[in-house]
Amino acid sequence: MGRSQIVRVAKELARLSQQQQRWGDASRALSTVTATSSGQTSGSEQGWRQYSKMFAATGAIAAAGAVTTVAAAEEERVVIKLPSGLEVSVVAEGEWSIAVSKAQVDSAGNFKKVAEIMALKAKCPDNIAIQVFDEAYYNSLSPALQTRLLKCLDSGRENPDSHMGCYANSPDDYETFKPFFKPALEVYHKIDLSQKKHINNWELKGVKGLPEDGILDMSKIGLPPLSMRVRTGRNLSKYPMPASMTKQDRIDAEIAMGKVFDVLIADPAFGGEYVSMTPGHKHFIDERRYQELVDSHIMFKDMSADPYLNSAGISSDWPFGRGCYISKDKQFIIWLGEEDHLRIMCMQTGVILNKVFDRLKSAIDVVENLIEGGTAKHPEFGVVTSCPTNIGTGMRASVHVKLPNLTSDGTDTKAKAVAKPLGLSVRGKGGEHTPIGKDGTVDISPSARFCISEAEIVTALYLGIGKLKAAEDAAKKK
Repeated sequence: MGRSQIVRVAKELARLSQQQQRWGDASRALSTVTATSSGQTSGSEQGWRQYSKMFAATGAIAAAGAVTTVAAAEEERVVIKLPSGLEVSVVAEGEWSIAVSKAQVDSAGNFKKVAEIMALKAKCPDNIAIQVFDEAYYNSLSPALQTRLLKCLDSGRENPDSHMGCYANSPDDYETFKPFFKPALEVYHKIDLSQKKHINNWELKGVKGLPEDGILDMSKIGLPPLSMRVRTGRNLSKYPMPASMTKQDRIDAEIAMGKVFDVLIADPAFGGEYVSMTPGHKHFIDERRYQELVDSHIMFKDMSADPYLNSAGISSDWPFGRGCYISKDKQFIIWLGEEDHLRIMCMQTGVILNKVFDRLKSAIDVVENLIEGGTAKHPEFGVVTSCPTNIGTGMRASVHVKLPNLTSDGTDTKAKAVAKPLGLSVRGKGGEHTPIGKDGTVDISPSARFCISEAEIVTALYLGIGKLKAAEDAAKKK
């Protein structure tokens, strides 16, 4: 490339820059360039020609004001410097290089992501995040917020078979990106948020359909002691959500929660221990003990094997910042560093449904009061969780029930047909995508998490199980 050609390219870039006011258009061209760790990109003369053609084709350069063309000491080199900070250095030998800031690299990557999202809209009708993404809204955001919003969609974009397709990355994402998250929540939860608002409420008094004494005794509907499990999620307001935490954030959050766990361990109502997966932590456990806890359904599995969590960034830095508090009776546990900062769970085998809920509520109160800075909540959406599917209560309550007659064909099809109108989900004994038990045991839980109170979830579970039991008895008579 000769001197005269270089100058002509420089003049063309200057002309384009005078016509355009947005850096974003030029960044579309940069999306084909891979930046090195030093922030430099380089390529062949052919690459430069393709690059300059892309500028011309998109009408792109985004710095406000004209390009300044500066001739270097050697006549065969020209540096094109933009007010935005971008420098295009063209060398006569046929090489070129581009110096870009992190913000400019982000912007370049953003345009590539947006193009991918728009292309997926027609191909992935069931991917909610992809479908509700509005390019006009995206373009109204500042470059920094554009990068943040697209980060929320990374999992759904990289895994087009996702249903929800997004995760919150910051405790304030649901408010900051409300024009995106609100329609996503409405689609998934099948709720009109202009007509309904989420309210958290654990009080069972006065709830229609429950026994007058308020005791949810399942033996009175003919059921034996059942395995019951209820969990909820919480996220610390002081830290980014798991999808955007750095390794140090994860370590610091574990240290901060250590003070809370110490209080629980010292309380006779809880007792127990804290175990950590973080190398060097004072409560570090080896692989053998970890696997024992996983096999006992106390500890969560290796998150780095989950492609959805990997794409979101939630599983990053495994196993740092991951651990589990276990009560003395092993019926109350808190996962640290999974999909949410905290997954708080109570389990028991019995017939009084209230007991497991009451213990969870008392434990949540203790934990939240001890957390410096509190946990993240939204004034309209309730408890803030990483995945929008869990927002509101963050709760999943389930019981294991034997339904041998409804599952006599070896499937849960009949049980699901009965459960769905009751607002209940039916899963295998080991959870989603697992088989039903050989004795017909299935996992039953209310489907709703959002715009339903905790008390209403308990009620739905109690009343729903009663109706399932009636359907099971009727199937036996046929």
